[in-house]
Amino acid sequence: MDRTIIHVDMDAFYAAVEARDNPALRGKPLIIGALPSERGVVSTCSYEARKFGVRSAMSIKDAYRLCPDGVYMHPNPHKYREVSDQIHEIWGSFTDRVEYISLDEGFLDLTGGASLFGGANNAGQMIKARTKAETGLTCSVGIGYSMMSAKLASEEKKPDGLYEIPSPEALKALIMDRNVRIIYGVGPKTAELLQNAGLNTVRDILAGKQAVIRLLDNHGRQIIDLAEGIDERQVTPNGESEAKSLGREYTFQQDTTDFDYLKDVLRLIAKDLSLKIRFDGVFARTVTLKVKYANMKLITRSKTGDAISQAKDIYSTAASMLDKVDKRPVRLVGISLSGFTDSDRRQLTLYDAGDPQAEKQKESLDRALLVLQRRYGGGIIKTGDELIAEKSFPEGKI
Repeated sequence: MDRTIIHVDMDAFYAAVEARDNPALRGKPLIIGALPSERGVVSTCSYEARKFGVRSAMSIKDAYRLCPDGVYMHPNPHKYREVSDQIHEIWGSFTDRVEYISLDEGFLDLTGGASLFGGANNAGQMIKARTKAETGLTCSVGIGYSMMSAKLASEEKKPDGLYEIPSPEALKALIMDRNVRIIYGVGPKTAELLQNAGLNTVRDILAGKQAVIRLLDNHGRQIIDLAEGIDERQVTPNGESEAKSLGREYTFQQDTTDFDYLKDVLRLIAKDLSLKIRFDGVFARTVTLKVKYANMKLITRSKTGDAISQAKDIYSTAASMLDKVDKRPVRLVGISLSGFTDSDRRQLTLYDAGDPQAEKQKESLDRALLVLQRRYGGGIIKTGDELIAEKSFPEGKI
C-alpha cells in the first residue's frame, strides 16, 4: 500500500506565540533566546528578523550585529509547552500514528486513513484550519509518500503553506539541482566531504554514485537511496520507542572556576531531569556529565550502573565525575541520562536487607510527593540542598 505521511511544522513557533499574546510585537523583528548583553544563542526568531539574516542557533552577538533594532526576549518554556500540548492534541485527533519531533513539529501517518477526511490534501487543510482556530497560530503542512518527502514539502511553502510531493519522481524533480544539504542526514561535515569531491548538488550525487560510496561507504549508500527518493523510515509514535537520551545544560554568562558553584548547577539540573523521567515512569542506567571549558574544548564523562530516577542519585553520580575533571575555567556544564528502562530491578546485596515496612512507607510517600509535583509543579517541594543551590542564581532557578 502506498503510504501517506504528513509533516506539520509550526511557523516561528516561540516568536509567533509571543506576537499572538502581545500585538505590539507583530510585524517586528523578534528574537527569542539570550539578550544582546548575555552569552547565548537564538532559539528562534520571527520571519521579519530572518530578513536580516538572523537564524536559529546563531550566536546572539552575531544576531545583534545583523539586527540591532530587533526586539530581544528570553523564552517562556512553560507557555510554549502549554501551547504545544494544544497542538499535539489536534494532531492526535487525526491519527494515533503520530511522532512528535519537538514541541512544534511532528509526523502523522495517515496511510489507509486519509480517505476519512476526504483525502490527504483535505486533511492537511483541516489541520491548518483547526490549528489557526484553536491556537491563533499558523503552521506549514507537507504531504508525502515518505518521511523525507513530507518534511521537504512542509518547508517548500513556508510560512502558512501546504505542499505535496506524491512520488519519488516528483521529489527528484524538485531537489535535483539543490545543495546536497537538502538530503536527510547530510550535515555540515558530510556536505564538506562531498563538496570537496566536487559533489555539490543532488544531481551530482546521482551522477557520481561510486564516488559517494568510496567516500562514505554505507552512509553514502543511504544518501544515494534518499537522493533517489527511497525512504523506508516508519512514523514511530513516541510511546513505542524509548528516547535515546534526555539532557539539560547551562551556559554561564561568565566563565567560572568555582566548582562548588558548578555542583549547585548540577544539583538543580539533576532535579529537573529526575522529575521528567519520574513523570514518565522510567529509570536511567547511564549518567553523562558534559563540561565545556573556556577554550571551547568539550569533554564528557559517563557512568553506567543501577537504574536510578531520584535527583540525589543523578546528582551524586554527576558530581563524582566532576571531581575528577581538570579544574580550569568552565563555560558550560550539563547532565544527560540514557539507557532507559521501566524497572529499577538490580542485583540485591546484604546491605539491601532493610525493614520491609519502612521501605513500603518510603515508596508510598514518594508516590504522594510525585502526585503533588505533577499537579502543582516541581518547585512545590525542595530539599534543603536544593534551596541552598538556588541561592546561587539571582532569578532563583537555572
